[in-house]
Amino acid sequence: MQVLLTKNVEGLGRAGEIKEVAGGYAHNYLFARKLAVAVTEGAVRQAEVAKEADARRKERRANEAKTLADQLDGKTVVFHARAGDGERLYGSITNTDIADHLSRLIGRPVERRLIELEHPIKTLGEHKLTIKIAAGAVATVYVRVERASEAA
Repeated sequence: MQVLLTKNVEGLGRAGEIKEVAGGYAHNYLFARKLAVAVTEGAVRQAEVAKEADARRKERRANEAKTLADQLDGKTVVFHARAGDGERLYGSITNTDIADHLSRLIGRPVERRLIELEHPIKTLGEHKLTIKIAAGAVATVYVRVERASEAA
């Protein structure tokens, strides 16, 4: 029996694929759990439309990611923080702080999860960060931390 998968089924296939399966498997498992439907002309046409919409959505997301990466690439964010002897900050600068500053800088939200920090920044100076927005969309951002008294 031929079925059109509506969801990914491990060991069988991905959503939108047409597969040949046993009748009992189709009726008792796939149809009962709404993982597949019987192959009809309308179901196939609906699956094709869904695939096209998914492809357009992925392309739009990739374009948005590339645009965001271009806006962020090479930007420098300056923080003024209190520091003690030895260039060590009293607090730290986290990826949330950096995301907030970048969001204000470019005028659109930047998710903190995109900013790769091995550990929070705890020293004065310039730090180079990589932001992986999506596959193929990477930006390099510089964070400069200055002593608070120097800014005054």
